[in-house]
Amino acid sequence: MSEKIETEFIDNFLVVWNPQKGSELYRLGFYGKPIGIPKPKATDFNVPLILDLMEGLYLVEKGAIMVSEGAKRTRVSFAKLRRRARKLYEEFDLKYAVYRDLRDQELIVTPGIKYGCDFAVYKQGPGVDHAPYMISVRKAKDEVTATDVVKAGRLATTVRKRFIIAIPDLETERIRYLIFKWFKA
Repeated sequence: MSEKIETEFIDNFLVVWNPQKGSELYRLGFYGKPIGIPKPKATDFNVPLILDLMEGLYLVEKGAIMVSEGAKRTRVSFAKLRRRARKLYEEFDLKYAVYRDLRDQELIVTPGIKYGCDFAVYKQGPGVDHAPYMISVRKAKDEVTATDVVKAGRLATTVRKRFIIAIPDLETERIRYLIFKWFKA
């Protein structure tokens, strides 16, 4: 992508008003959601694209988009977006570290709320394959009980996904992934 795509910061989202540019971003890595199309089957659409702050920050960091707001189209900095994201997401810095790491590995990352986790992760993308992983982000000092593991395992096997706990260390910028594999006895 040669030039940065323009987005507008509205409330807690970024909007790509140009449908062609929105389609371009979507094709780049299934970023965003086309307005009014809950499960897009095609990568070209004629509607604006909505990005959440996690995606937007990543795309700003990678130089793919620029963000402005208001009638005067005032430029919005990465720092301002991050401040807003920290208010919106619990433990944002930890989750963003995991999101960035997974995206940098060329995986497709979407919100995992419908699975009761932080992220659903695809190898190819929604509508192309099913997300094989559900990821919960935890701090190293968090306690994970046997009941937590069993609940997550039952859900993961029901939806045919691997359950992963991601534990980022922001000081070293390393992330440990604990992958649970279930089998029948």
